[in-house]
Amino acid sequence: MNPFAYRTTGLAIKTLAGLSKAKIRIHGKENIPKGSVIFVVNHFTRIETLLLPYHIHKLVKIPVWSLADYQFFEGALGIFLEKVGAVSTKNPHRDLLIIKSLLTDEAKWIIFPEGRMVKNKKIVEKGRFMISYAGGKHPPHTGAATLALRTEFYRQRLRIMSREFPEEAERLMKLFQIDSLEPVLECHTRIVPVNITYYPLRAHENILSSLAVHLADRIPEHTVEEIMTEGSMLLSGVDMDIRFGEPIEIKRFMKRSAIKQDISSKHSIRFDDPIPSKRLMRNVALKIMQRYMSAIYSMTTVNHDHIFASMLKLIPFKKIDTHDLSRRVFFAITDNLEKTGVYLHDDLRLDQSHLLVNDRLNKFRDFVKVAEEKGVVEKKGNMLLKDTSKFISAFDFHRIRIDNPVAVIANEVEPLIRLQRRIRRIAWLPDFWMRKRIVGYLMKKAAHEFEQDYKDFYVEGESKKRDVGKPFLIKGASRDMGVLLIHGYMAAPLEVRNLADYLSRREMWVYAPRLRGHGTSPNDLAIRSHADWVASVEKGYAIISNICKQVVVGGFSVGAGMALDLAARVKDVKGVFAVCPPMRLKDFSSKFVPAVDVWNRMMDKVRFEGAKKEFVENFPENPHINYFRNPVSGVLELERFMESLEKKLPAIDMPALVIQSLGDPVVKPSGSRRAFDLMGSEDKTYILYNFDRHGILLGKGASKVHKSIGDFIEKLN
Repeated sequence: MNPFAYRTTGLAIKTLAGLSKAKIRIHGKENIPKGSVIFVVNHFTRIETLLLPYHIHKLVKIPVWSLADYQFFEGALGIFLEKVGAVSTKNPHRDLLIIKSLLTDEAKWIIFPEGRMVKNKKIVEKGRFMISYAGGKHPPHTGAATLALRTEFYRQRLRIMSREFPEEAERLMKLFQIDSLEPVLECHTRIVPVNITYYPLRAHENILSSLAVHLADRIPEHTVEEIMTEGSMLLSGVDMDIRFGEPIEIKRFMKRSAIKQDISSKHSIRFDDPIPSKRLMRNVALKIMQRYMSAIYSMTTVNHDHIFASMLKLIPFKKIDTHDLSRRVFFAITDNLEKTGVYLHDDLRLDQSHLLVNDRLNKFRDFVKVAEEKGVVEKKGNMLLKDTSKFISAFDFHRIRIDNPVAVIANEVEPLIRLQRRIRRIAWLPDFWMRKRIVGYLMKKAAHEFEQDYKDFYVEGESKKRDVGKPFLIKGASRDMGVLLIHGYMAAPLEVRNLADYLSRREMWVYAPRLRGHGTSPNDLAIRSHADWVASVEKGYAIISNICKQVVVGGFSVGAGMALDLAARVKDVKGVFAVCPPMRLKDFSSKFVPAVDVWNRMMDKVRFEGAKKEFVENFPENPHINYFRNPVSGVLELERFMESLEKKLPAIDMPALVIQSLGDPVVKPSGSRRAFDLMGSEDKTYILYNFDRHGILLGKGASKVHKSIGDFIEKLN
């Protein structure tokens, strides 16, 4: 190898890595040992050949070379690969070069045991590793294992020969260009399995593929496909999870008596001479290969697309409801997925309620769009018609990443047996049982979240009784209609309990969630954002919508704003009601907050923490429920929420009811009227009651408000 060429071309790779929008995430770097290492890596794109040596080199600080398919060494790409340390599989001196550089720790090596890019990711057949490619099928190669065994063979032979047969040791040192024997004997040979997972996997026209077509008179179709797929990955910001597994110690495989006899043989053994233990070494190499292939694919970083594709494949029906598919995927992710022994993409560690509500992160919508474009499903309303042949038919090997990425995604996690069993079991569960399990999971999680927050933020003499802040579910006589009922700012679920009881008497189910930061203490509210409140509402909607056929959402004050926000985003909502929705505030403390915020930021800059004012005093109408301190950060979050809400109101198209108190000291009637006017609903009603307080769901005259809401909901049923 030419070190200068390696270094200068490495700069080009560094530049390419810098220009790429791919997000590189490295896991398990502590598993990379010192000494002689062969990295065995799954092979899906040319990106591995180009970028992986660069990223491993950053970790190990010595050159990292790779063994690449001879077909890559054509034209300019071949010259480039040679300069970055890639060696062709047809290089006649490859084995000698690899073993020599491993013995001297001159370089570490990357070898792709699949032998070529596996574009369809189909590597398992009838429970065995079997690589499918354009020319047929073959088992994974044992080359990496063989090279590791031969390296350790010569290392141990050098150790013995240096003591017992110096002439043979000297000959071997000359063969491998070894200047000093001591560093060679101090090292050990290891194989480190590596998995690379890309997410999302999408192939489309990009600037690189367009340039390739325009600049080349005749460019092979498979090359265009590769540039489309890999160019999309580099340019569109794909996540690239690189995971290093536990190293496989090769010396433990050298203890067989036949191998030990050959190691210590006094006869001169030339590099390519056959030895008596050769057949045994092949069998050992096969076992090592099975071990590292299992390790490579057990480290696949499972993501949303894997769960979607596998669930779609394993559901035993051709006609699938989109909501049902989302529920099954949600349950598969949240039902202790890590217990299947898989590694999870970071997105799967986050709250998954969006899958049950409106898919605001576009995980499900984006997957279905791809499946629809590729003919895997046909979408009709809320139903998907699945073409099962797309998961079993043979596809052109070089086009499958473009023509059927859904099958490729499903193939990738096929080796994860426990995951497949989990998904298959969930795919066959009856719908009513699935809903029941989801409701139980979410209710338990909400209760646990409250208990933990109450414990963490409890303030003696300030926190209310537990029953004030607990979320609650009230059963109705019929599951035809459910109500999601949301409390206000600095309050708790108890605030809407009277209304909930009234609606229950009218045969409706009611669930009242706790907005995060409420029902505990102001210190809890001070660290929450309006995104936390939105998430609490979404979980509540997921609970009641999995119990009842139809759902109406409503709330009081900020809870009313939260209800309007949800109705603007979730088209399955049957109706929405808002009691005193806060579009504009007129109490003094809220006007004072922006000035306090500016003051606090100034104190941060001069590092004068003691002068900061983080709370303003509150004088609540319901002191047994509301906080007495109002966090400055909380009111700022409220302002941000209201600003974002106003833009969404025209999207509300279901029946709506707005109720306002004429003498409200907190919310201006003109603000709630503005919210009403901005709503896109054709069927909407505005009711103004002559009360002189904000909290009109409690106290004198509240029964009138309750009846108005109950009548509104009944008309929807």
